[in-house]
Amino acid sequence: MMTHLLILALLLCSAAAGNIKPRNTDSCVDRCELNMNHNYNCQCNSACVRHGDCCHDYNLCHFNAARSSCEGRCSESYNPSNPCHCNNKCNQHRNCCQDYPTQCAGSDPGVSITDQEVLTVSGQIYSLDTNKATENEIRLNLQDHIANSQAVAKVDYAHQRLYTYVNEEVLFSRPTFAKFIALLNNYHRMTGIAEKFTVEQLTEQDAFIAEIMKTSIMDKLYRFLLSKKMYNSISEFEEDLKKMWFGLYSRASNTLDSSGFEHVFSGEVKRGIVSGFHSWIRFYLAEKRRELNYYSYSYNQRGNDYPNILATQFNWNGYYKEVGSGFIGSSPEFDFAIYTLCFIAKPNESCMVRLGGNTMNIQTYTWTKSTYGNGKKYVASAFPLTPQ
Repeated sequence: MMTHLLILALLLCSAAAGNIKPRNTDSCVDRCELNMNHNYNCQCNSACVRHGDCCHDYNLCHFNAARSSCEGRCSESYNPSNPCHCNNKCNQHRNCCQDYPTQCAGSDPGVSITDQEVLTVSGQIYSLDTNKATENEIRLNLQDHIANSQAVAKVDYAHQRLYTYVNEEVLFSRPTFAKFIALLNNYHRMTGIAEKFTVEQLTEQDAFIAEIMKTSIMDKLYRFLLSKKMYNSISEFEEDLKKMWFGLYSRASNTLDSSGFEHVFSGEVKRGIVSGFHSWIRFYLAEKRRELNYYSYSYNQRGNDYPNILATQFNWNGYYKEVGSGFIGSSPEFDFAIYTLCFIAKPNESCMVRLGGNTMNIQTYTWTKSTYGNGKKYVASAFPLTPQ
């Protein structure tokens, strides 16, 4: 009798399994907080923020459902226990609930940045990037193109370096490039190891912020945010940039082991895989030192001018990056400004920007486990979105 019941149960389970619809490999629908699965093109658990591989609609999973709406909460006082907020400071602090614009419109206007304003300002930032590389200053050897689905195989399709030439003498002598490069050796790439900065290294952070603030790109961004009454002075803006990008938080072992700058621009290793690492300058220097082995590319958006967007696969001293996207040929101030614009205007969302005659999307994520100031969010990740 027991054998018959067991067989019947197995048959029922098999039949039920046959009726299960396959999940969309590019979406978080019905996948929130599931463990990492390489059969999907992107992930939907809290670890994806740290690894930079969240699906475009991860914000569906991002907030605690019990307090994720502003219904009946407009103008409430700040409560750090809430996962998102509904007062007129939440836009400035990048922690509004998703329905804040609709639920609190009129009653609590706060600060808002429209999609059209982002397109306009990003286009101006692009046109002001006078420090970017020219066609003659960078040469790439792309070699094999693969689909994202092939990246899980970790096959080295490229037998030569990606960068065949970079005019270091011209590009890296520019002050913003030099100050940026000085920061890259200040970090332990392994999460779980606390970052401890020397006085000299902290000075390098200040020097980088001060240098990029001399550029017309960062001046444009500051004046736009000043017009939105998000900052009262340039010193306040500079201090906030330093905290949101360089402020430390813990990705592993409850140690202050990470920051937005380290993750996005320098790169990290967590649980045996490369996380972040979205800087073309960092890539070039690591490849030149034979610390990085380029495998292939899965996307190349080549326009008539730099910067363009490239998604690559590579091995960084024994650790693999399945898909890493970034701008090629851009200046450090351009990357910093465009990511900051989207992080402030459209945190945890796909942020459409205009680069010359093209539009494309930037994805940013806020760090959810700790804050600074009055609940302000650190940068968790920022990168160009590329087609799957």
